[in-house]
Amino acid sequence: MQKFLTKSLLAGSILLALNFIGFYINMFFFPSIAEQYFSPTFDMSGYKGILFLLHPFVLSFSLAWFWLGFKDQLSGSIWVKGLELGLVYGAIAVFPSMWMILSAFDVTPALVITWLIHGIIQGTVVGVIYAKINP
Repeated sequence: MQKFLTKSLLAGSILLALNFIGFYINMFFFPSIAEQYFSPTFDMSGYKGILFLLHPFVLSFSLAWFWLGFKDQLSGSIWVKGLELGLVYGAIAVFPSMWMILSAFDVTPALVITWLIHGIIQGTVVGVIYAKINP
């Protein structure tokens, strides 16, 4: 149980740092997409900001549970296993969610595509961490 908690907290911390780095990279390379985060659609005040910052930890704990059940199904190096986990997570969770967001909310397809890519990258990073820590 301690290993589960430790690796989940480690993965969540790395994801949180990568989220901040990714946001600044997005602002630099795609300012028109980053500008959309300053619209009234996004409310980061109060507890919502805290919930947003906890997302990497929720994801890392969820994928840790998934990893424990399905790690034997993934093959190859730690990088291949990480990519497989990222693609599986993208296919079964991120893509359907992004489909719903695009169809129901006032956001641009470009923004949703960046979220899809971001989700797959997050799943891959967590997969590489878990493949390294708990092969």
